[in-house]
Amino acid sequence: MASGTGSSPPPETGAPPVAAAATAEEKLEQAVEGAEEEEDAFDIPSKNASHDRLRRWRQAALVLNASRRFRYTLDLEREEEKENLKRMIRAHAQVIRAVFLFKEAGQKNLGESYSSIKLETLSQRFPVDLKKLTMLNRDHDTFIFQEVGGVRGLSDLLKSNLNKGVSPDEDELLRRRDIFGANTYPRKKRRSIWRFVFEACQDLTLVILMVAAAISLSLGMATEGAKDGWYDGGSIFFAVFLVIFVTATSDYRQSLQFQHLNEEKQNIQVEVIRGGKRIGASIFDLVVGDVVPLKIGDQVPADGILISGHSLAIDESSMTGESKIVHKDQRAPFLMSGCKVADGYGSMLVTGVGTNTEWGMLMANLSEDVGEETPLQVRLNGVATLIGIVGLSVAAAVLVVLWIRYFTGHTKNSDGTTQFVAGTTGVKQGFMGAIRIITIAVTIVVVAVPEGLPLAVTLTLAYSMRKMMQDKALVRRLSSCETMGSATTICSDKTGTLTTNKMTVVEAYFGGTKFDPCDNTGMMCTSVTALLIEGIAQNTNGTVFRPEDGGAAEVTGSPTEKAILSWGLMIGMDFKDVRSKSSIIHVHPFNSEKKCGGVALQVSDTEVHIHWKGAAEILLASCRSWLSTDGSVQPMSSSKHREFKKWIDDMAMSSLRCVAFAYCPCEPKMVPTESLDKWKLPEDDLTLIGVLGIKDPCRPGVRNAVQLCSIAGVKVMGRSSPNDKLLLVQSLKRKGHVVAVTGDGTNDAPALHEADIGLSMGISGTEVAKESSDIIILDDDFTSVVKVVRWGRSVYANIQKFIQFQLTVNVAALVINVVAAMSSGDVPLNAVELLWVNLIMDTLGALALATEPPIDNLMKRHPVGRREPLVTNIMWRNIFIQALYQIAVLLIFNFDGKRILHLQNESREHADKMKNTFVFNAFVFCQIFNEFNARKPEEKNVFKGVTNNHLFMGIAGATTGLQILIIEFLGKFFDTARLNWRLWLLSVAIGAVSWPLAYLGKFIPVPVRPFQTYFKRCSCRRKPRQDEEQGGRS
Repeated sequence: MASGTGSSPPPETGAPPVAAAATAEEKLEQAVEGAEEEEDAFDIPSKNASHDRLRRWRQAALVLNASRRFRYTLDLEREEEKENLKRMIRAHAQVIRAVFLFKEAGQKNLGESYSSIKLETLSQRFPVDLKKLTMLNRDHDTFIFQEVGGVRGLSDLLKSNLNKGVSPDEDELLRRRDIFGANTYPRKKRRSIWRFVFEACQDLTLVILMVAAAISLSLGMATEGAKDGWYDGGSIFFAVFLVIFVTATSDYRQSLQFQHLNEEKQNIQVEVIRGGKRIGASIFDLVVGDVVPLKIGDQVPADGILISGHSLAIDESSMTGESKIVHKDQRAPFLMSGCKVADGYGSMLVTGVGTNTEWGMLMANLSEDVGEETPLQVRLNGVATLIGIVGLSVAAAVLVVLWIRYFTGHTKNSDGTTQFVAGTTGVKQGFMGAIRIITIAVTIVVVAVPEGLPLAVTLTLAYSMRKMMQDKALVRRLSSCETMGSATTICSDKTGTLTTNKMTVVEAYFGGTKFDPCDNTGMMCTSVTALLIEGIAQNTNGTVFRPEDGGAAEVTGSPTEKAILSWGLMIGMDFKDVRSKSSIIHVHPFNSEKKCGGVALQVSDTEVHIHWKGAAEILLASCRSWLSTDGSVQPMSSSKHREFKKWIDDMAMSSLRCVAFAYCPCEPKMVPTESLDKWKLPEDDLTLIGVLGIKDPCRPGVRNAVQLCSIAGVKVMGRSSPNDKLLLVQSLKRKGHVVAVTGDGTNDAPALHEADIGLSMGISGTEVAKESSDIIILDDDFTSVVKVVRWGRSVYANIQKFIQFQLTVNVAALVINVVAAMSSGDVPLNAVELLWVNLIMDTLGALALATEPPIDNLMKRHPVGRREPLVTNIMWRNIFIQALYQIAVLLIFNFDGKRILHLQNESREHADKMKNTFVFNAFVFCQIFNEFNARKPEEKNVFKGVTNNHLFMGIAGATTGLQILIIEFLGKFFDTARLNWRLWLLSVAIGAVSWPLAYLGKFIPVPVRPFQTYFKRCSCRRKPRQDEEQGGRS
């Protein structure tokens, strides 16, 4: 037996030494890379990240405005408070129930205190007390329940009908909402825009700038007078407030989008019976007295009483906190809102809605939506932290150098005089000079620390989620939107996703004969037809509603049930009459594991029928006989079994869904009188009645969608059982795949939860499947899944565009200001100008580039790997070319601009101002033109589709207009001078050069291997050597 020392096994005897050494080296590199991955605080999983992992990146991030940076992240402290509150509310409800159970056991006449339900307490219309009704729901008080006459008596008090429900009349529904309340709960008041303004003001650098502006304003007005002394401080105030206003407006718009999407997620669609007809309704529209059908996978939409049910099992863990399945029957009829149907089916009478339920009370206390950080957002926090550290270092260096130059008398005024002379310069003047230098350094920090970089993810996600809603995809989890762009495999359902889910019966085999047409049952004797119709009408979750005006019958249920019931109507089934002739004793609900469902019927005092319906190949294996068209029962010979098997196989080869019907008679004495719910229906000695072939046509566009996935490097796998699906997901993830899974059933929930991206179906999907999923496909169409992949890739691509644009501005602005500061003691871009540049780069740049619509080329690339760097080699090349050009040209103008621009004849003060204004103007136009380049990092034609993005064009136009306004009319605020038309033309020309430069630069090849890996490989090799040396010493 192995000792478990942890040493690796030796290589096989026949293995070559070189191969063994290579294997060892590979293992070592993998181990080192794994250790590095573990050490990376800014690397979190796309789903189910632990609170410790989330805390680590928060602690490691460099943040200037925590309230804004962490607005859309999970509030860990509040999350813990919510869990404690949930436990408290659950415990409170359980204690109340325990008290009533104790009293019920000890006092026989306890019910007397509750027996006097006051008539006309709330209204002349409903003789029931809302308070007592609430106690009935909350305390599950059996005395009140028995006093009112059980579910039928309660239904009478609520003026409802257990079969037909309440009237669908809007006035009647409104009256019930007024009296008993609506099925909603109080939501937290929407945050006003002033709240976002307040949060934007909390940016540390902006606070420092406002303090500096206040000092500058007061000193300036004291020394230069109120007329001229307020410009320096006032202009900084104006620029800061402009940044705050634009930032707050952008954040407020995002907040509105997220709120709308959250409301869509909570708007669950349910079935309700009103006026005898099953209709779809919003969960918010339910009223007390409604009759609601329940089936496996549904959420219990309100508090209620079980009317009838078969094998109904409820998962109450959401309310009790215990993972326990509770079986419901007439002895335990109370149903709690928010719980899930784990098995079986039934119907309930709604007795409590909204905050009159425990679920409503819980949601009212937890109504604030929790945030969620995505892996890309966290990675960008890491990038922002790295850039911020560099920026802070540079700003600190600039601050020290400028202070040294200033206090040692090496800084000159615009007229050539020395700014500070020891012993001569006044305290106020010297203090103002120091404050001005601090302002410049802090403004460099504002530009250098890309606070808006992680928030750009939120912006593009909000935009993408809104657009995806139009493409029939509702995003439940933010991270799934970006993860979908990395999907390498899609495990898709066939029925309803690749097909239309509009099923019709096209083939029928009964009595050993194929019917042509499929509804031609004239050759069958009456007894066989009656037996078949009995099985169709009773062994179903669907219903048939015939309007009183004699219109066409309306069939409800799953697509398969609707197809079978519709075929039953074609062969003469009277649904209501057939169901009235026999009573259901026991039901074995259909489930995807056994692929069949059964029902036991009391046909008469001496006769019980067991009907089965399900997958043809499974039921055929359980049949020992078959029913001929004349009603005689024939033994299932091997030849006849092969014949039936061939029919089933032929139908399957024609892409038909094969459903078989079988039955067996049962003696009444075989039916247990006690523990009926545990009775296992006979399923071994069945008689085959026949087989139906149901057609489900392929959705239009699916073939092209699958081909598009293949081109995009995404593998599509279809049709597997829920258990196989889960195993497939686990195996693919172990092999490094990013797996997306579609599912609609309750049994699909584990696979949906396990997958990197779970995609549930909005029409056919159960609530259990939807809650386990990350994205809901509202139209159940595979083409919508492919659109989600496209949008996911667009999110990643848009963020890369913004990173390229922002890094270019960062590098150019930092280098230009640092070089100028070190060499001349002054900077060409002052504090107000840098704040304007920051606005262009941060908020406006994010709005322009993060909202680019997806392009067709996205689906011609391979998926982006989990560990691929955000900044690719192509982006580094583009950044280097543009930043180098801007730095070179603008520094030349900064140091030799007076001569180049022919300003020698101007006064020194005016010439310096003209030169600095020109550098500032040219720098801004470089960014405006480079914004177009950032749209297409890899393509040579950067203008393709630009006119389709109206927001981009609007921002580019607005930025240009505002820049003209600043130079020509706001010179006092920005400390700029007006430029003549030649200098304007030259500024625009310098910016426009970035277009041909970007075009030519894309001919420069780049290595396939990311630049970052070269540094990682060096550190990887250095670390093992250090470990070996330490091991040798020990």
